[in-house]
Amino acid sequence: MSGNQGHRFDPTILREYDIRGVVGKTLHPADARAIGRSFATLLKEAGGKRVAVGRDGRLSSPELETALVEGFTQSGIDVLRVGLGPTPMLYYATATQEVDGGIMVTGSHNPPTHNGFKMVFQKKPFFGQDIQKLGRVAAEGRFAEGIGTATEKSVLDEYVARILKDYDGQRPLSVAWDAGNGATGDALKKLVEKLPGRHVLINETIDGTFPAHHPDPTEAKNLVQLQEAVAQHKTDLGIAFDGDGDRIGVIDGQGRILWGDQFMVVLAGDVIAKNPGATIIADVKASQILFDEVARMGGTPLMWRTGHSLIKTKMAETGAPLAGEMSGHIFYADRYYGYDDALYAAVRLLGILARSPETLAQRRDKLPSVVNTPELRFPCADTRKFAVIDEVRGRLEAASTEMSAIDGVRVKTADGWWLLRASNTQDVLVARCEAKDDAGLDRLKTQLVAQLEASGIAAPKF
Repeated sequence: MSGNQGHRFDPTILREYDIRGVVGKTLHPADARAIGRSFATLLKEAGGKRVAVGRDGRLSSPELETALVEGFTQSGIDVLRVGLGPTPMLYYATATQEVDGGIMVTGSHNPPTHNGFKMVFQKKPFFGQDIQKLGRVAAEGRFAEGIGTATEKSVLDEYVARILKDYDGQRPLSVAWDAGNGATGDALKKLVEKLPGRHVLINETIDGTFPAHHPDPTEAKNLVQLQEAVAQHKTDLGIAFDGDGDRIGVIDGQGRILWGDQFMVVLAGDVIAKNPGATIIADVKASQILFDEVARMGGTPLMWRTGHSLIKTKMAETGAPLAGEMSGHIFYADRYYGYDDALYAAVRLLGILARSPETLAQRRDKLPSVVNTPELRFPCADTRKFAVIDEVRGRLEAASTEMSAIDGVRVKTADGWWLLRASNTQDVLVARCEAKDDAGLDRLKTQLVAQLEASGIAAPKF
């Protein structure tokens, strides 16, 4: 270990699940170099020798990737540079190449001015306390020394071939795809060349300025172009990806959005049919319908905390073949590696639909009907947000309310349920309500607002 000068990161960039900041303001190439050196140091201590590094299509990614690789090699770790592609391609490289870890340079679904890093350490997610430890290594300048090598190897074709291997449809479908100018563009073009059916691609050119729309399929406004393409080309469905390809958005043939917890019902039914009793994990924001349907189909529903790293860890612990989040992160360990991969989830969804006499729209129509709010976000200082949740939980416990407290509070009533949790990544509280009818939804919202106000949080109109 050297007596290097320490490196201090802007405290706002060391997040719960990744490292993320505004390029040129809170995130610089020097930070990328320090991340490489610190991660290398921790990996060496654990007996690791080699990492894979990938990058998304943001304008700042090549420079940050170069600095990251320099950091690794200066600390004696060899680097396999897999180049431009989606985050799951980097996850694929860490699962299949002879490496001990990996880092993806990606701003995910954030604005073009942002960038960041998602990390894998010895095949496990690297998050929470791991990221804080990395920050301490950098601050102390406790960097390993050495001379590592960097080699380039594209895994794009191999990655696409692996996804295609699990396509099991029996009839051609027509599909509209929106890559959102994100990092999935090149992989998607290669994928649809080999898939049967008719494929309409929009925004498939990788462009870090995201000229068409923001690359986040959880917001309805970002799916309008895809809905138009589905209508114009009369396709069976539409599929959208976020900026780095670990989240998926789905539209049925009638142009209706299916949120993560709705199309998860379709994916879960297929997995449970082959693995009766299988544990299916979904996050606390997911609809009660998903948990009820999993149980009805013979699976074992498990509600867990929101956050891709937390879900991946729980999957490994429970041996669950499938997990999903409301936000569109879908994790397959059934025939796959257990990480969130939107291209893979898309191919599995197409396989199910192309083996079924029912369309996606017909399947959606069969789901019990509920009314719910989108994800509601209330500003709350980072220093206060977790305390608010503790206060709400205390009041609810005193009133003997039926609830789950694994991630915030999820309260069940005769009308339905409401959720309030603290965001791990922003200074906000996140809420959601779901009921059988509008009157019930209003009652749930009233309960939620009363709890917020009791803790001094002004609830905006919703």
